[in-house]
Amino acid sequence: MFKSIDDLISRLEQAGYYLNRDAATVIYLAWQMKRPLLVEGPAGVGKTELAKTLAQVSQRELIRLQCYEGLDESKALYEWDYQKQLLWIQANLRDELKWSDAKSVLYTREFLLERPLLKALTADKETVLLIDELDKSEEEFESFLLETLSEYQVTIPEYGTIKATSIPAIIITSNSAREFSEALRRRCFHLYLDYPSPETELTIIRRKVPDIDERLGREVVHFVHLLRKQNLRKPPSIAETVDWAHALVSLNVVSLGKELVHNTMMLLVKYREDFQKIAGKLDYLLLSGAK
Repeated sequence: MFKSIDDLISRLEQAGYYLNRDAATVIYLAWQMKRPLLVEGPAGVGKTELAKTLAQVSQRELIRLQCYEGLDESKALYEWDYQKQLLWIQANLRDELKWSDAKSVLYTREFLLERPLLKALTADKETVLLIDELDKSEEEFESFLLETLSEYQVTIPEYGTIKATSIPAIIITSNSAREFSEALRRRCFHLYLDYPSPETELTIIRRKVPDIDERLGREVVHFVHLLRKQNLRKPPSIAETVDWAHALVSLNVVSLGKELVHNTMMLLVKYREDFQKIAGKLDYLLLSGAK
Protein backbone atom coordinates (compact mmCIF):
# COMPACT_ATOMS: atom_id res chain seq x y z
CA MET A 1 0.00 0.00 0.00
CA PHE A 2 2.53 2.61 1.18
CA LYS A 3 5.72 2.31 -0.86
CA SER A 4 7.94 3.88 1.78
CA ILE A 5 7.95 6.07 4.87
CA ASP A 6 8.25 9.12 2.63
CA ASP A 7 5.25 7.93 0.63
CA LEU A 8 3.23 7.58 3.84
CA ILE A 9 4.25 11.08 5.00
CA SER A 10 3.44 12.55 1.59
CA ARG A 11 -0.01 10.95 1.37
CA LEU A 12 -0.95 12.01 4.88
CA GLU A 13 0.20 15.57 4.25
CA GLN A 14 -1.86 15.73 1.07
CA ALA A 15 -4.84 14.84 3.27
CA GLY A 16 -3.89 17.57 5.77
CA TYR A 17 -2.28 15.37 8.44
CA TYR A 18 1.30 16.15 9.45
CA LEU A 19 3.71 13.80 11.23
CA ASN A 20 7.36 13.86 12.16
CA ARG A 21 9.51 11.12 10.68
CA ASP A 22 9.82 9.13 13.92
CA ALA A 23 6.04 8.80 14.21
CA ALA A 24 5.67 8.04 10.52
CA THR A 25 8.25 5.25 10.80
CA VAL A 26 6.29 3.48 13.56
CA ILE A 27 3.03 3.79 11.61
CA TYR A 28 4.65 2.54 8.41
CA LEU A 29 6.13 -0.51 10.12
CA ALA A 30 2.86 -1.38 11.89
CA TRP A 31 1.04 -1.10 8.58
CA GLN A 32 3.55 -3.18 6.63
CA MET A 33 3.93 -5.87 9.31
CA LYS A 34 0.18 -6.02 10.03
CA ARG A 35 0.60 -5.27 13.72
CA PRO A 36 -1.90 -3.37 15.89
CA LEU A 37 -0.82 0.20 16.66
CA LEU A 38 -1.41 1.61 20.15
CA VAL A 39 -1.48 5.42 19.96
CA GLU A 40 -1.29 7.30 23.26
CA GLY A 41 -1.15 11.01 24.03
CA PRO A 42 -3.17 13.95 25.37
CA ALA A 43 -6.72 14.52 24.13
CA GLY A 44 -6.85 16.59 20.97
CA VAL A 45 -3.49 15.76 19.38
CA GLY A 46 -5.03 13.88 16.45
CA LYS A 47 -5.06 10.21 17.49
CA THR A 48 -8.54 9.48 16.15
CA GLU A 49 -7.89 11.70 13.15
CA LEU A 50 -4.84 9.58 12.34
CA ALA A 51 -7.02 6.48 11.91
CA LYS A 52 -9.55 8.42 9.84
CA THR A 53 -6.84 9.84 7.59
CA LEU A 54 -5.15 6.46 7.13
CA ALA A 55 -8.50 5.02 6.03
CA GLN A 56 -8.99 7.94 3.68
CA VAL A 57 -5.60 7.79 1.97
CA SER A 58 -5.64 3.98 1.73
CA GLN A 59 -9.23 4.01 0.46
CA ARG A 60 -10.26 1.49 3.09
CA GLU A 61 -13.49 1.43 5.05
CA LEU A 62 -13.12 2.82 8.58
CA ILE A 63 -14.82 0.66 11.21
CA ARG A 64 -14.97 2.38 14.59
CA LEU A 65 -15.47 0.86 18.01
CA GLN A 66 -15.99 3.67 20.55
CA CYS A 67 -15.03 2.36 23.98
CA TYR A 68 -16.74 3.31 27.23
CA GLU A 69 -17.23 1.99 30.74
CA GLY A 70 -19.45 -1.09 30.58
CA LEU A 71 -18.59 -2.03 27.00
CA ASP A 72 -18.97 -5.79 26.53
CA GLU A 73 -18.76 -8.46 23.83
CA SER A 74 -22.35 -8.00 22.70
CA LYS A 75 -21.66 -4.38 21.73
CA ALA A 76 -18.15 -4.90 20.43
CA LEU A 77 -18.12 -8.33 18.77
CA TYR A 78 -21.44 -10.04 18.16
CA GLU A 79 -24.96 -10.60 19.34
CA TRP A 80 -27.44 -13.33 18.51
CA ASP A 81 -30.55 -12.16 16.68
CA TYR A 82 -33.04 -13.44 19.26
CA GLN A 83 -36.12 -12.15 17.43
CA LYS A 84 -35.11 -13.92 14.23
CA GLN A 85 -34.32 -17.10 16.18
CA LEU A 86 -37.77 -16.97 17.81
CA LEU A 87 -39.47 -16.53 14.45
CA TRP A 88 -37.57 -19.51 13.08
CA ILE A 89 -38.67 -21.68 16.03
CA GLN A 90 -42.32 -20.63 15.63
CA ALA A 91 -42.19 -21.33 11.91
CA ASN A 92 -40.86 -24.85 12.50
CA LEU A 93 -42.95 -25.93 15.51
CA ARG A 94 -45.43 -27.84 13.33
CA ASP A 95 -42.62 -30.08 12.10
CA GLU A 96 -42.11 -31.66 15.57
CA LEU A 97 -38.93 -29.70 16.00
CA LYS A 98 -36.25 -31.32 18.16
CA TRP A 99 -33.97 -29.13 20.27
CA SER A 100 -30.81 -30.78 18.91
CA ASP A 101 -31.92 -29.94 15.37
CA ALA A 102 -32.93 -26.41 16.31
CA LYS A 103 -29.64 -25.78 18.12
CA SER A 104 -27.65 -26.76 15.06
CA VAL A 105 -29.52 -24.13 13.04
CA LEU A 106 -30.06 -21.30 15.53
CA TYR A 107 -26.38 -20.75 16.24
CA THR A 108 -25.20 -20.25 12.70
CA ARG A 109 -24.01 -17.19 10.82
CA GLU A 110 -27.55 -16.52 9.61
CA PHE A 111 -28.56 -15.49 13.15
CA LEU A 112 -25.33 -13.70 14.05
CA LEU A 113 -25.41 -9.91 14.28
CA GLU A 114 -21.94 -8.56 13.58
CA ARG A 115 -20.63 -5.72 15.72
CA PRO A 116 -17.51 -3.65 14.84
CA LEU A 117 -14.80 -6.19 15.75
CA LEU A 118 -16.44 -9.09 13.91
CA LYS A 119 -17.39 -6.85 11.00
CA ALA A 120 -13.74 -5.83 10.56
CA LEU A 121 -12.53 -9.43 10.70
CA THR A 122 -15.09 -10.78 8.23
CA ALA A 123 -14.95 -7.92 5.71
CA ASP A 124 -14.08 -9.04 2.19
CA LYS A 125 -11.63 -6.16 1.79
CA GLU A 126 -9.03 -4.91 4.25
CA THR A 127 -10.35 -2.21 6.56
CA VAL A 128 -9.03 0.20 9.20
CA LEU A 129 -10.38 -0.80 12.61
CA LEU A 130 -10.32 2.08 15.10
CA ILE A 131 -10.66 0.98 18.73
CA ASP A 132 -11.09 4.46 20.17
CA GLU A 133 -10.28 5.42 23.77
CA LEU A 134 -9.70 1.87 24.98
CA ASP A 135 -8.61 3.27 28.36
CA LYS A 136 -12.27 4.07 29.09
CA SER A 137 -13.25 0.38 29.04
CA GLU A 138 -12.63 -2.08 31.87
CA GLU A 139 -9.66 -4.44 32.13
CA GLU A 140 -11.95 -7.40 31.35
CA PHE A 141 -12.68 -6.00 27.92
CA GLU A 142 -8.99 -5.33 27.33
CA SER A 143 -8.29 -9.01 28.10
CA PHE A 144 -11.06 -10.05 25.74
CA LEU A 145 -9.30 -8.18 22.92
CA LEU A 146 -6.03 -10.10 23.21
CA GLU A 147 -7.10 -12.98 20.94
CA THR A 148 -8.05 -10.55 18.20
CA LEU A 149 -4.85 -8.53 18.54
CA SER A 150 -2.53 -11.53 18.41
CA GLU A 151 -4.35 -14.08 16.22
CA TYR A 152 -6.77 -11.90 14.24
CA GLN A 153 -9.57 -14.21 15.24
CA VAL A 154 -12.39 -14.43 17.76
CA THR A 155 -14.00 -17.36 19.52
CA ILE A 156 -17.77 -17.48 19.98
CA PRO A 157 -18.74 -20.19 22.50
CA GLU A 158 -21.88 -21.39 20.65
CA TYR A 159 -20.32 -21.16 17.22
CA GLY A 160 -16.56 -21.64 17.30
CA THR A 161 -13.57 -19.68 16.07
CA ILE A 162 -13.80 -17.14 13.28
CA LYS A 163 -10.53 -16.17 11.62
CA ALA A 164 -10.07 -12.91 9.76
CA THR A 165 -11.00 -12.99 6.10
CA SER A 166 -8.72 -10.02 5.60
CA ILE A 167 -6.46 -8.59 8.28
CA PRO A 168 -7.52 -5.04 9.23
CA ALA A 169 -5.12 -2.27 10.17
CA ILE A 170 -5.92 -1.86 13.86
CA ILE A 171 -5.46 1.55 15.52
CA ILE A 172 -6.03 1.68 19.29
CA THR A 173 -6.17 5.12 20.90
CA SER A 174 -5.80 6.05 24.57
CA ASN A 175 -5.73 9.25 26.61
CA SER A 176 -3.86 7.30 29.31
CA ALA A 177 -6.80 7.37 31.76
CA ARG A 178 -5.51 4.01 33.04
CA GLU A 179 -2.53 1.75 32.49
CA PHE A 180 -2.76 -1.12 30.02
CA SER A 181 -1.51 -4.63 30.72
CA GLU A 182 1.86 -5.83 29.47
CA ALA A 183 -0.01 -8.47 27.44
CA LEU A 184 -1.76 -5.78 25.40
CA ARG A 185 1.36 -3.65 24.97
CA ARG A 186 3.34 -6.71 23.85
CA ARG A 187 0.91 -7.29 21.01
CA CYS A 188 1.05 -3.72 19.70
CA PHE A 189 3.51 -1.29 18.21
CA HIS A 190 3.49 1.84 20.36
CA LEU A 191 3.29 5.46 19.29
CA TYR A 192 3.10 8.51 21.54
CA LEU A 193 1.62 11.57 19.88
CA ASP A 194 2.15 14.95 21.55
CA TYR A 195 1.01 18.40 20.52
CA PRO A 196 2.74 19.48 17.30
CA SER A 197 5.59 21.95 17.20
CA PRO A 198 4.61 25.59 16.54
CA GLU A 199 5.82 25.35 12.95
CA THR A 200 3.84 22.15 12.30
CA GLU A 201 0.70 23.60 13.88
CA LEU A 202 1.12 26.75 11.78
CA THR A 203 1.34 24.55 8.69
CA ILE A 204 -1.89 22.81 9.72
CA ILE A 205 -3.63 26.17 10.19
CA ARG A 206 -2.43 27.43 6.82
CA ARG A 207 -3.82 24.25 5.24
CA LYS A 208 -7.16 24.35 7.06
CA VAL A 209 -7.62 28.15 7.02
CA PRO A 210 -5.97 29.28 3.77
CA ASP A 211 -7.27 32.85 4.09
CA ILE A 212 -5.51 33.54 7.38
CA ASP A 213 -2.93 36.33 7.48
CA GLU A 214 0.61 35.07 8.13
CA ARG A 215 1.11 37.31 11.16
CA LEU A 216 -2.24 36.36 12.67
CA GLY A 217 -1.52 32.66 12.11
CA ARG A 218 1.74 32.94 14.05
CA GLU A 219 0.05 34.88 16.87
CA VAL A 220 -2.67 32.23 17.14
CA VAL A 221 -0.12 29.41 17.36
CA HIS A 222 2.04 31.21 19.93
CA PHE A 223 -0.96 32.02 22.12
CA VAL A 224 -2.31 28.46 21.99
CA HIS A 225 1.09 27.03 22.89
CA LEU A 226 1.25 29.38 25.88
CA LEU A 227 -2.22 28.21 26.97
CA ARG A 228 -1.06 24.58 26.88
CA LYS A 229 1.61 25.42 29.45
CA GLN A 230 -0.92 26.85 31.96
CA ASN A 231 -1.94 23.54 33.57
CA LEU A 232 -5.51 23.81 32.32
CA ARG A 233 -8.15 21.19 32.97
CA LYS A 234 -8.44 20.79 29.19
CA PRO A 235 -5.72 22.35 27.02
CA PRO A 236 -6.80 23.45 23.52
CA SER A 237 -6.74 20.69 20.90
CA ILE A 238 -5.48 21.12 17.36
CA ALA A 239 -9.08 21.12 16.11
CA GLU A 240 -9.98 23.90 18.56
CA THR A 241 -7.00 25.94 17.39
CA VAL A 242 -8.24 25.59 13.82
CA ASP A 243 -11.78 26.56 14.89
CA TRP A 244 -10.42 29.68 16.61
CA ALA A 245 -8.40 30.62 13.54
CA HIS A 246 -11.52 30.19 11.38
CA ALA A 247 -13.49 32.42 13.76
CA LEU A 248 -10.84 35.15 13.77
CA VAL A 249 -10.72 35.20 9.98
CA SER A 250 -14.51 35.40 9.78
CA LEU A 251 -14.29 38.46 12.09
CA ASN A 252 -11.71 40.05 9.74
CA VAL A 253 -9.11 40.08 12.51
CA VAL A 254 -5.52 40.87 11.52
CA SER A 255 -3.88 40.81 14.96
CA LEU A 256 -4.70 39.60 18.47
CA GLY A 257 -5.83 42.07 21.12
CA LYS A 258 -6.89 41.63 24.75
CA GLU A 259 -10.59 42.34 24.25
CA LEU A 260 -10.77 40.17 21.15
CA VAL A 261 -9.02 37.23 22.86
CA HIS A 262 -11.22 37.57 25.95
CA ASN A 263 -14.39 37.58 23.83
CA THR A 264 -13.45 34.57 21.69
CA MET A 265 -11.49 32.48 24.17
CA MET A 266 -14.46 30.20 24.81
CA LEU A 267 -13.57 28.52 21.53
CA LEU A 268 -10.28 27.38 23.09
CA VAL A 269 -11.10 26.65 26.72
CA LYS A 270 -14.09 24.53 27.65
CA TYR A 271 -14.29 24.89 31.43
CA ARG A 272 -15.20 27.97 33.48
CA GLU A 273 -12.25 27.57 35.84
CA ASP A 274 -9.89 27.45 32.84
CA PHE A 275 -11.51 30.59 31.41
CA GLN A 276 -11.16 32.46 34.69
CA LYS A 277 -7.55 31.37 35.10
CA ILE A 278 -6.60 32.58 31.62
CA ALA A 279 -8.67 35.76 31.80
CA GLY A 280 -6.62 36.84 34.79
CA LYS A 281 -3.37 36.31 32.87
CA LEU A 282 -4.26 37.78 29.50
CA ASP A 283 -1.98 40.81 29.79
CA TYR A 284 0.94 38.59 30.77
CA LEU A 285 0.26 36.01 28.04
CA LEU A 286 -0.14 38.58 25.29
CA LEU A 287 3.11 40.22 26.35
CA SER A 288 4.93 36.88 26.60
CA GLY A 289 5.23 36.20 22.96
CA ALA A 290 1.68 35.70 21.76
CA LYS A 291 2.09 38.80 19.63
